[in-house]
Amino acid sequence: MGQPEQRAEGAGPFTTRVTWHRPEGETVVWESRLARRRGVLAVRGPAGAVGTATATATADAEGLGRLRRLNAIASGAFVIGGALFALGAAIAQFGSGDAFESACVYFAGGLFFNTGGYTSLLQVLNAPRHTPEGGRLVTSGWRWWGYEPMRLDWLSAFVLFVGTLVFGVNLLDSFHQGLSVQQTNRLIWTPDVIGCVLFLISGHLAFAEICHRARPCLRSRSLGWWVVAVNQFGSVLFMVSALAAFTRPATGSLVNADIANWGTLTGALCFSVGGVLQAFERP
Repeated sequence: MGQPEQRAEGAGPFTTRVTWHRPEGETVVWESRLARRRGVLAVRGPAGAVGTATATATADAEGLGRLRRLNAIASGAFVIGGALFALGAAIAQFGSGDAFESACVYFAGGLFFNTGGYTSLLQVLNAPRHTPEGGRLVTSGWRWWGYEPMRLDWLSAFVLFVGTLVFGVNLLDSFHQGLSVQQTNRLIWTPDVIGCVLFLISGHLAFAEICHRARPCLRSRSLGWWVVAVNQFGSVLFMVSALAAFTRPATGSLVNADIANWGTLTGALCFSVGGVLQAFERP
């Protein structure tokens, strides 16, 4: 029996979809996100055969159970983290104006975002991998860390995780009292903007993984696409909030406190919604 013909697709140097055309007529398609989140390969029968498009779960029971557990932790962390960020923004906008209380709520939300970011990286590292000849997914040993910069899913998850850590710096610095305007912009505002940029980069890479090209696409029937799109919209709102939170050196006041608070609140709710949607993106 001859070897299957293989065709790889993706964005730039990254491979996000591989198609094998088997000598017996079957076509097997591996897609990065589909295999990583749901543990399946798409198998199509020979042309003209009955049932020419069937999605078949091919990961073993250990692999599928691993995917379910990691997805539940990641989605739950983003739901709770987003809700706490929204609460912190609501306290700042409608509450007593107690900055310390708001900072505590933000910090708690940041811990959940850290958890969601790291678990997203674990999802990439411990997802079933396809065999060179295609046709099945293989579950490897558990890993807490791995360096795979030529995998688009790893790069997106890694950038997201780093973004959550940078936000953590911003949230810790927000507890400092008596900062000058320059110190506030350097220690609080700058990490906030950097974290937002990293979130936006991660979202763009996630779009490239789903679309198999550098440009974003519209795939309204794909749950994974909606997860990425909602989270990316939340990242845009976070960036708007961060820009509005810059402290003017001349006056010592924010560019626009209302936009800063509302941008954080609505952006955080987007991440909570994205977490709810992600809960259904499982094997």
